[in-house]
Amino acid sequence: MDKPPWIKKKFLVNDEVLKIEKTLSHLKLHTVCTSALCPNRLECFSRKTATFMILGNVCTRRCGFCGVAKGRPQPPDPDEPERVARAAVQMGLKYVVITSVSRDDLPDEGAVFFAETITAVHRLLPEARTEVLTPDFGGRKDLLSLVLNAKPLVFNHNLETVPSLYPKVRPQAEYRRSLDLLGMAKELGAVFTKSGLMLGLGEEKAEVLDVMADLRRVGCDILTLGQYLRPGKENLPVQRYVPPEEFAEYRQTAEQMGFKAVAAGPFVRSSYFAAELFQHIP
Repeated sequence: MDKPPWIKKKFLVNDEVLKIEKTLSHLKLHTVCTSALCPNRLECFSRKTATFMILGNVCTRRCGFCGVAKGRPQPPDPDEPERVARAAVQMGLKYVVITSVSRDDLPDEGAVFFAETITAVHRLLPEARTEVLTPDFGGRKDLLSLVLNAKPLVFNHNLETVPSLYPKVRPQAEYRRSLDLLGMAKELGAVFTKSGLMLGLGEEKAEVLDVMADLRRVGCDILTLGQYLRPGKENLPVQRYVPPEEFAEYRQTAEQMGFKAVAAGPFVRSSYFAAELFQHIP
């Protein structure tokens, strides 16, 4: 399927991009921007932003949409939380986004590492706001509590797609488990919760609207909707390119449903312009 004109994107490497890449390389850090082959990575690097990916760059799950490497990960690096915080200082960040691969191989599924990384960032950058984008932690409330006790401002967990597509898009996940995790986060005192969907995988519009309604029912504050773009030949093919006008309609509907902030567009990703999106919250 040929890409429509609105999907084509060019961005030149500049000095800021090179500085960010040098900082990340020097501190031996991963970003989801690079590991997941995000189309926005050069643009974000040029704006001195990046989404840190902790717990390595190999995932224990095999989601059909994701470009991150799959397999058996290395043990966590105990110095990584401190290095993330140092990188945030060197990059001059005021809004720090932290995500991870899924670590089903660990007893705590990486929850302690999230908490340690948030704490390290807050210690070195007391004025910085933090957003975490986490795996589902197997739906365990005790692990979710560990993360939220570190006081991230925004807790993000992406539903990614509609329930009917979970068997091929997120075969090791469960829609209800992910939805319940967002509800639990609110119950445990998360200041703001956030979730996102990729469109173009074969979902029906009515299904998308149902998911949006489900998210509001569990108190989700922030919503992102973006076009699925195939990272590699081993990933699921794009079924449809959603036009910008349709994204605009979804955004209007989401705002009418009561989401406090909504980003919807072909290149929107869950962490894309995360700080700016947060500023739209009344």
